[in-house]
Amino acid sequence: MKLLAATLLSLPLLGMAMAQASPKGASADAGVSPATSGGGAPALSITRSGSQPSAKGPAENFTGTVRVDPLFTANAPARTSGASVTFEPGARTAWHTHPLGQTLIVTSGAGRVQLWGGAVEEIRPGDVVRIPPGQKHWHGASPTTAMTHLAIQEALDGKVVEWMEKVTDAQYGTQR
Repeated sequence: MKLLAATLLSLPLLGMAMAQASPKGASADAGVSPATSGGGAPALSITRSGSQPSAKGPAENFTGTVRVDPLFTANAPARTSGASVTFEPGARTAWHTHPLGQTLIVTSGAGRVQLWGGAVEEIRPGDVVRIPPGQKHWHGASPTTAMTHLAIQEALDGKVVEWMEKVTDAQYGTQR
């Protein structure tokens, strides 16, 4: 139950990453099977694992090799989206912010996260990272171990992320 709750809280980051990495023309509803209630109104939908294509994290927003696997997109009136993001060793995001914050749930490997002006923090499977709205931050794998997390965020006026400059090797702390 804790893993499910953590997963649901982490998905917005993925939506943000996918908004940057999705191929043009890709359908947001690919692999989604709506079920209807007796009255014909949608009751639930199931997005089948692997039904949506993976995307490479774009070089302007990531350092190193990053794979983004979309999990769900926001369907109005909801505004939450999520993805599973895998960072190869040494890979990381650029500095960025989220207007309504972001939740990360680490599912495998070893990683790092940092708020602007704060210490670099180590993260491991089971850790839940909550980034406050508007806080400049980055996250990624450790120098020697890949890391996967679920990223969950909400859109504000259709926007989930503002990308900024890349994280330098000195900020990342390659010698740690």
